[in-house]
Amino acid sequence: MQQGSGLEMLVILAVFGIIFYFMIYRPQAKRQKEQRELLSNLAKGDEILTSGGLIGRITKVSAESENVVMALNDNNNEVMISRNFVVAKLPKGTMKALKDQQ
Repeated sequence: MQQGSGLEMLVILAVFGIIFYFMIYRPQAKRQKEQRELLSNLAKGDEILTSGGLIGRITKVSAESENVVMALNDNNNEVMISRNFVVAKLPKGTMKALKDQQ
C-alpha cells in the first residue's frame, strides 16, 4: 500500500527539474547571450582573439556581413574571418604589449 508514492515522485521530478535549470540551462543561456552581445558590438579598431588563437585588430566590419577583416600586425597582413570565430574582445594596447614582450 503505497499511497504517497505518486506525490513523492512528482516532488522528486520537480526538484530534479529545478536543479537542471539552475545548473545546466541558465548558465548556458547566459553564455550564449554574452557571446551574441560581443559579436553584435564588434567595431573597427577593436582588438580581438579568435578561437584559432589569432590576435588582431579589426580593420573592416559590416553590419550586413557575417565576416570581419582583421589585421594581424602593422604590416597590413589582413585575414577575413567569420564573426562566429571571435571569442573575446581584448583591452586596447594588448597587441602592442605582446609585441614589446618579444
